[in-house]
Amino acid sequence: MSVSFKLRTRKSEGKAPLFARIQAAKLGVNLLLCTNIEVDVEKWNLTHTGKAFKFYIESEEGRRITRLTNEIKNAINSLTEQGVQLTSEMANDIIDGIVYREEREAQRLRDDEAKRQAEEESRMTLNKFIKEFISQIESGARQTDRGTNYAFSTIKSIRAAMNQFAYFQQDTKRDIDFKDIDMKFYYDYTAYLKGKDYSINSIGKCIKELKAILFTAESEGYHSNSKFKDKKFKGTRVEVDSIYLTREDLDKIMAADLSEYGIGHYQARDIFMVGVWTAQRVSDYNYISKDDIKYHSIQKIVDNKIVTKEFMTVEIRQKKTGAKVSVPVSAELKSILEKYDFQLPHLEDQVINRYLKDICKAAKLNELVEIETTKGGKPIKEKKHKWELVHTHTARRTGATLMYLSGMDIYDIMRITGHSSPLMLKKYIKADSLEVADKITDKYDYFN
Repeated sequence: MSVSFKLRTRKSEGKAPLFARIQAAKLGVNLLLCTNIEVDVEKWNLTHTGKAFKFYIESEEGRRITRLTNEIKNAINSLTEQGVQLTSEMANDIIDGIVYREEREAQRLRDDEAKRQAEEESRMTLNKFIKEFISQIESGARQTDRGTNYAFSTIKSIRAAMNQFAYFQQDTKRDIDFKDIDMKFYYDYTAYLKGKDYSINSIGKCIKELKAILFTAESEGYHSNSKFKDKKFKGTRVEVDSIYLTREDLDKIMAADLSEYGIGHYQARDIFMVGVWTAQRVSDYNYISKDDIKYHSIQKIVDNKIVTKEFMTVEIRQKKTGAKVSVPVSAELKSILEKYDFQLPHLEDQVINRYLKDICKAAKLNELVEIETTKGGKPIKEKKHKWELVHTHTARRTGATLMYLSGMDIYDIMRITGHSSPLMLKKYIKADSLEVADKITDKYDYFN
């Protein structure tokens, strides 16, 4: 077997491909094939025993040529020694496999990387899922388990919690994916939020919303990491000191001189009072219109006489829960609604909250109230004037508490507030121990 390499060109300089002469007399093989190994014509034509050629062949290009030609020789000799009668096609395949091996391997690596990047781009990550989830609940493409659109307040809460998750990743220079959610992450994340002086309930809210999204992503097949289900991986919530307003407070608010303010303050006061007398969330009482007012006429037999009872209700489909509630219209509520021809004006929640501070300050709700909160994992007690603590949700707490103190059955209150259980309603009833004792002694002779 003989394998030799030579040029077949008339050029005296520049690059040209080597040809391989393959000869095996016993096998009847005599081939001349282009290897596509390009060499410097001028240097290749030097005397192969001279120093100049030796210097060339020891260069980077020369070492590559030597390696490739030796591999071609060895591969072909191995086959002919086995008695294989090479054809041009077989020899070309061997040569191409050796000459273009590096280029093909480089292309394979490029293809693998492109495939990996494409798979990564199409793979659902935690951050991508969060982004799509929020976009879908905002557009209505994704709905609640009840088949209703997410309430604006719920969307706002989820978005705020996920913003904190994004800030955590940004500040710690981490890209958290499904596989990274474990107890170490939980401790790191809660410590981070404590470091921002977040309250226990605020931290709990961030964890709760993240867990809800992880549950959803798992149910849709995007991950199988169940470590977030550990009983220690939880969003802690504690009862927060919050106030309700007494009837005396409400009278002061209605009598407050708001002449130094504009019409917006008067409207904010009325909207807030509607919240009190309906015991609804601001997302519901801030949108009451004529269509929500229903008139009823019921005939009853009283003392063997037919008596007709007429009354009004506000029919509300609660945005947060989807529950439908029917709120009897009290004299106080009717008076406010009539002022606006039963079409309540609308102000943004933030505006109402801002105006409420002015209104309650003008009403001289100056009683000091001690509140206890937890920030950065530490309990904090401080005293604030009552007017500083009034906000839109105070209306709902006030309404529920006043109903309770009036002696109304707790299940009847739930029908109005829309709470699903007495335990949930209990969080809204803010009567102090003296008021509860007074209510109990009025209702039961046992204590007389």
